[in-house]
Amino acid sequence: MPGMSGMELQDALAIRRPHMPVIFITAFPEERIRKRAEVGGAVAFFSKPVDSHALIECLDAALRGS
Repeated sequence: MPGMSGMELQDALAIRRPHMPVIFITAFPEERIRKRAEVGGAVAFFSKPVDSHALIECLDAALRGS
């Protein structure tokens, strides 16, 4: 993602859209990043390749607000 990291995007969204659900998908699943994403309010943290069924369930839950 040119211009900013996923963590920087999460920080910006927390300010501009505090109730927007954030789902991380990464090819580099570092534990420290996963923990920071969770502390920042991420609803999920997936590593590639992503299980499509798990992602769909997560999207459904995020859009329902649960």
